[in-house]
Amino acid sequence: MSRIRCFNRFGSSVRQLFSAKNMTEGPPWKRITEFAVPMLLGNLAQQLYNTADTVIVGKYVGDNALSAVGSASPILNLLLALFVGIATGAGVVVSQRFGAKDREGLSKCIGNCLSLSAIATVLIMVIGPLVTMPFLRVLGTPVSIIDWCAQYLNIYFIGIVGFFFYNMLSGILRGLGDSVSALGFLIVAALLNVALDLLFVRRMGVAGVALATVLAQGISAILCYIKLRRMGDLFDLNLQTLKISSSMSGLILRLGIPSGVTQAIMAMAGMVVMNLTNAMGEMVIACNVIIMRVDGFAMMPNMTFGQTMSVYTGQNVGAGKLDRVHKGTKQGGLMALTFAVTITIILLLFGKYLFAIFTDTAALIDLANRMIRVLAVGYIAICISQVLGGVMRGAGDTLSPMWISMISIILIRIPVAYGLAYLTRSAEFPHGEPIALFGSLLISWSAGAIMSVIVFARGKWKKKALAASEG
Repeated sequence: MSRIRCFNRFGSSVRQLFSAKNMTEGPPWKRITEFAVPMLLGNLAQQLYNTADTVIVGKYVGDNALSAVGSASPILNLLLALFVGIATGAGVVVSQRFGAKDREGLSKCIGNCLSLSAIATVLIMVIGPLVTMPFLRVLGTPVSIIDWCAQYLNIYFIGIVGFFFYNMLSGILRGLGDSVSALGFLIVAALLNVALDLLFVRRMGVAGVALATVLAQGISAILCYIKLRRMGDLFDLNLQTLKISSSMSGLILRLGIPSGVTQAIMAMAGMVVMNLTNAMGEMVIACNVIIMRVDGFAMMPNMTFGQTMSVYTGQNVGAGKLDRVHKGTKQGGLMALTFAVTITIILLLFGKYLFAIFTDTAALIDLANRMIRVLAVGYIAICISQVLGGVMRGAGDTLSPMWISMISIILIRIPVAYGLAYLTRSAEFPHGEPIALFGSLLISWSAGAIMSVIVFARGKWKKKALAASEG
């Protein structure tokens, strides 16, 4: 009998681990940690998609193939940005309705999220392949890699359904407080992605990278949907809830579009700066690619705490517990800063060893290591922006983070990048030195952190939170 009781307790613990979690009770730091740790591991698995692609294609195909995958990223980010923002808005609505224990509103929100995902999938599958080559030409993509870039993007767009539904479904699960299930599904998908990369890349080159990624994303989307269907005790999912509601879809879009615009602005700025990067040559393009891959890992804790604070704030706003939002902001912010400082130290001490994973070219490793030393301290600044931005978005104020991003990227990053490039022209770098790319990024991140602190202190988000709580 004791064995049966132990087995039952173990089964109950496992079910609780993979269930929706209420973040409106208990110590804020504990609720934040319980949610953030699985999500951080999940973001790590997500980053393995791109990192595995980069390592395998760099080792088995060459540095030009590495550049091709990196040059495709800004176009990919631009066309997918709006949808990623809508998924963010959906997560805010889900967390608020879950915190308010509003079954009808939660059901309608989830159903509309799935319907909006289906519409977005069809649009991108049609538009994406049509604009790929024109965008690549406008960006001045080198002739040596343009065909590889086009192959990568076209396969990704045609198989975009997995990306869209995974992002939306995992956002819903996180809004319900379940970050563990998304972690498990991502680990499975990441391992599958690596295996398929090794299988496809040797035969198909860059195109094999894209095919492996879309197949792995499709698997993770299916697993998320199966999990969501098993949570029927929290919401209803039927034809009625799938029907587009103007009020619910309008709310999701109203909260999500500013985040989508932010992502789109970042993508467009990336394309503008990519034009400058391409002019500097294949070596700088490859340097930018491997730095951005390391950046993906370095940025994960910041992004994780930003998303965690959004869900935490959303649930507590829905429950009308604004005092917990203030406590959680302080405690979550302190944890995030600890991670950011640790990452900065690691990059300064061990950067060159990280870049050696991607390439055997000594000059490329040395250049990337010098540039990451310029960028490293910026992760502390971006940590502040992400945490405070997450709180503002969770409270329903998605416009303030959008304006902060627009100012820091459009009015600061792009002019500074081109200005530094002009001032650093030399015989070796006739279009400017690479420090223009990464120095401008550091300056824009620092400006964004300062603006975030000022806007957060002014308290517009509190009014939004109060209105949402009363609603």
